[in-house]
Amino acid sequence: MYPLIRFVKEMLKFRNAPRLAPTGSHVSTHVCWPWDLDPWVELNNGRTLTLFDLGRIPLAQRTGLIPVLRANGWGITVAGSSTRYRRRIRAFQRFTMVSRMVGWDDRFIYMDQSMWRGGECCNQVLIRSAVTSAQGIVPPAKVMEAMGHPAFSPTLPDWVAAWMQADAARPWPPHLPDDAKLHLPV
Repeated sequence: MYPLIRFVKEMLKFRNAPRLAPTGSHVSTHVCWPWDLDPWVELNNGRTLTLFDLGRIPLAQRTGLIPVLRANGWGITVAGSSTRYRRRIRAFQRFTMVSRMVGWDDRFIYMDQSMWRGGECCNQVLIRSAVTSAQGIVPPAKVMEAMGHPAFSPTLPDWVAAWMQADAARPWPPHLPDDAKLHLPV
């Protein structure tokens, strides 16, 4: 189930927080609750991705993106991600989430998010998001201009550019093995 109560709490908590520049960092603190756990009694990998929404959406509010989306009838969607899991987060442990936009290209906005405990990074995700309209993807330069910011992106970190290049080489749709084809409905 989506953490709606936690989402509302975060939006209310940060509703009057200082505005951030497009590449500013939003920092928030969270707790790993029992319903976030997997069978090994640690933060579930899929739930981790859901909880990152609790950082991304307040970040979008604080940078002024959400009012621009509403004013233009635009939406935003996750168009790709790459996640690293390195340290366990267990039941009732507090963790700090850091969310920031690192830049954009002609189609997508790239966000870096991480969860920390005791000065150690537990996991990190690179999110590729697209702002969408009825006509398709809205160029990020147009989005930034609507937010009152320069259209040009900061230089993307080398690791982000490398991921973009590797992901572009990934086939779509993926190859379906012959033994899997037998199980698909006709």
